[in-house]
Amino acid sequence: MKSYILLLLTGLILAGCSASVSLYYDIPPELQNPAAAEKYISEYAPFISGKTIFLDPGHGGSDRKNKGYQGLAVEADVNLRVALYLRDFLQRAGAVVLMSRVTDKSVDLKERSIMANEAGADLFISIHHNAPPKEGDDYTNYTSTYYHAKESDYEYEPCERDIARYVERDLSYAMRNSGGPGSFDGTYSDYGIYPGEGFSVLRETSIPAILVECGFHTHRLEEKLLTIDEFNKIEGWGIFRGLCRYFKSGIPSVKPVSNDSTLRSGELNLQFTLQDSSGIDSASIITEFDSVKTLNYTFYPETNILSLDLYNIEPGIHEIRIIAANKNGNHNFPFRNQILVTE
Repeated sequence: MKSYILLLLTGLILAGCSASVSLYYDIPPELQNPAAAEKYISEYAPFISGKTIFLDPGHGGSDRKNKGYQGLAVEADVNLRVALYLRDFLQRAGAVVLMSRVTDKSVDLKERSIMANEAGADLFISIHHNAPPKEGDDYTNYTSTYYHAKESDYEYEPCERDIARYVERDLSYAMRNSGGPGSFDGTYSDYGIYPGEGFSVLRETSIPAILVECGFHTHRLEEKLLTIDEFNKIEGWGIFRGLCRYFKSGIPSVKPVSNDSTLRSGELNLQFTLQDSSGIDSASIITEFDSVKTLNYTFYPETNILSLDLYNIEPGIHEIRIIAANKNGNHNFPFRNQILVTE
């Protein structure tokens, strides 16, 4: 008996040291049968329905150089498969989905943003799979989701980081692949890759935009998983889940009370409505005049009116920016209101 136990333990130790590892992935409970998936989609459809989402599967066409070290996973193809699954989930929830490509074709970087901007979409999502900077690194593997700029930059929009956090959390959970070591929550500013510029598709897109790196196609095991159609479906489901929960948490609206954008110079009082079903977090409000923060405002929660006072305003075109979060922590979509001040 003792000899049997010893042999068994020896076998387990040797198996643990083996270089041969079986592929493993979980199927989320909602995807394990059609009824469960439909129930989940129906639950979140009221928050997704009517939204226009622009999906951008990265690379493609003449840009097919990004491959795993084993030559199994071509990033352009994996990006497209994930995007198509995501499109299906979104459409089943009632969203309008537009895409930069639905086949293996070349699309210029700037053209991707132009297409999204001209379509009047609510949200832009670029889908990618990563590779480490060091050639031959087949160990590094994690999910990451990027937003544009940094908090200290005028281009930074808090809503984009909100979206990134929701998508990153559910994508990471669905894939069983953690966020990277360089970020507490798996989200990153694109300035970390291109300082002061960021990714073209995020910089050039005027609507809220994020870029998702679902995992590393260079990882020795992840590369194999990325060739499995069912696993690509899980990736798409993870992004979909994040979007569902994001939209359910609400997005505050900011609107001017008056449509008159031409004003006389001197002292100005401008009013805006800030609304959300969960309520507005008064402490989150930021008002900026020509990119400079101003504290000359009062918010009245009982009427949802923000009153902004401006003094000694000279003639010319000026920009007012307002940022506010609801009580779930979601910020409004970009609000930059231009006014013309005359003599």
